[in-house]
Amino acid sequence: MMTDTPNNVLLIAPVMDSLLARLEANFVVHPLYEQADPAAFLAANGGTFTALVTRGDIGVATSVLEQLPNLGLIAVFGVGTDAIDLSYTRQHGIAVTITSGALTEDVADMALGLLLATARQLCHYDRFVREGRWLQEAPGLSVQVSGKRLGIFGMGNIGRAIAQRAAGFNMHIQYASHQQDGALPYAYFPDPLSLARDSDFFVIAISGGKDSIGLVDKTIFNALPPHALVINIARGSIVNEQDLIDALQSGAIAGAGLDVYADEPRVPAALIGMNNVVLQPHVASGTHETRQKMSDIVFANVSAYFGHQPLPNAIE
Repeated sequence: MMTDTPNNVLLIAPVMDSLLARLEANFVVHPLYEQADPAAFLAANGGTFTALVTRGDIGVATSVLEQLPNLGLIAVFGVGTDAIDLSYTRQHGIAVTITSGALTEDVADMALGLLLATARQLCHYDRFVREGRWLQEAPGLSVQVSGKRLGIFGMGNIGRAIAQRAAGFNMHIQYASHQQDGALPYAYFPDPLSLARDSDFFVIAISGGKDSIGLVDKTIFNALPPHALVINIARGSIVNEQDLIDALQSGAIAGAGLDVYADEPRVPAALIGMNNVVLQPHVASGTHETRQKMSDIVFANVSAYFGHQPLPNAIE
């Protein structure tokens, strides 16, 4: 059994080497994923942990939390809390922190990148040249981006950053969100359905959560114009993936650019086989600069917790 120490940190999943090194240099870190028998380890040592570090895509199972009676902090590397039972953390007084603010610029960049790649068929034309097809035939035509109607579903920090970038393309920016912000110079729609009816590009940028699962479904896809493109840089769970596949196959929409999926890293074969879909492996925040910022935020939150200081990035 471990010795009792107030600075024990339970690490649920691997993180960046630089973050792991900083955590190990300042606290007593125990990677749960390296334990031969995680259940037995928690049964014997769960009471010694007061802080836990995990990734947004992994979260932490409630069955694990139930083995940690003295836990006071969950520090998430990422902004996703879908895989954490927040009702449980609230009931047991466990603070949850995320790396808010660090991802905004990169994720907005990816949204515009996917929009351009999908509309202008950048990946298709890359293959067209590499496969030597240009020697035998002329390339086809793609879709203009500038001046088109951009519907942003979710006008939080990332939605605003996307809008800011899209303004440089003279796009007609409009949005649907939890509430209207009168300070924004964009057209507001009361719901995603009405937004979809009036959008050439439909970008999903809402924050995930249990209430958003399957929120973008065939109703939305059928409301979009047939030439519309759907971009998702939010959460795969927000989209009913089978409805999306059906819409793409039937021609209800013209294409999609996706960085997130319902069951990552398993991407449906139907999506992989479509030439009108641009796929990315959930790397919107995957730059050296942003991942380092995320690491710094996680470390700052764990340090603040053990130092009995206010948590910089607590969500509630």
